Amino acid sequence: MTQKRKAVFCMALAAILWSAGGVLIKWIDWHPMSIAGGRSIIAALVIWLAFRKEKLSLSKPQLAGAMAYCSCVTLFVIATKLTTAANAILLQYTAPIYVALLSGWLLGERVGRRDWYTIFIVCCGMIFFFLDKVTPGGMLGNICAIASGVCFALFTLFMRMQKDGSPYGSVLLGNLLTFILSLFFWSDNIMNATNVIGISLLGVFQLGFSYVLYSYAIRHVEALEATLITSIEPILNPIWVFLLFSEHPGLYAMIGGIIVLAAITIRYCFDTISHSEYQA
Repeated sequence: MTQKRKAVFCMALAAILWSAGGVLIKWIDWHPMSIAGGRSIIAALVIWLAFRKEKLSLSKPQLAGAMAYCSCVTLFVIATKLTTAANAILLQYTAPIYVALLSGWLLGERVGRRDWYTIFIVCCGMIFFFLDKVTPGGMLGNICAIASGVCFALFTLFMRMQKDGSPYGSVLLGNLLTFILSLFFWSDNIMNATNVIGISLLGVFQLGFSYVLYSYAIRHVEALEATLITSIEPILNPIWVFLLFSEHPGLYAMIGGIIVLAAITIRYCFDTISHSEYQA
């Protein structure tokens, strides 16, 4: 297996682990900030053990990546608690739009005509999420999910800037920052078996081990490609929640989700075909 294929495999496996986030967040009866901080401190330990031989650079991209990461994971937990898991993850996965818009400026990675077509279609799909009748809390959840997508895009770009350095540092520092910010919300948490098991699974596997894989893979996968590969997550995330909690998105949100996923998937398939023809 070539290094690039290994990186793509690790990226896809990370996305599968991420997809458990919706169901586990719904399962835990804690304040969203406590969930975000609890899983982050466990994940920080896992990530430190995996990369303990590497040194933190404390570079501007590393610190910026840490702040983007902290914002992304915190906003996603809040969104998942306020709106449906499907809305939260699908709106977060509008991230390729922002990656495409910023990658040329920040990374010098060319954005082609296909990318702009994809951006336009994804924007059209996003409109459908706000056509359903949603509560004020659900609307706030949708907005948090979009903001989480912006932060995920920035995180991807700052991680890509560190492809020749130590990108894991952004994840480690971001998790520690998330935990520190959560300390104000722990007073009412119930430490029963369900919550402890749930937060442990979130920290070790859904966030910790997954970002170990992601931190390795991002060194060998371009920023836009990374966001496209991890589109596995928004497909699986609402399926797990539906199977365990019977939660399903509204009709318009489902239409919007199909448009978003189809646009991103087709764009990536065309890129793969073009690359194969070029190599041939």
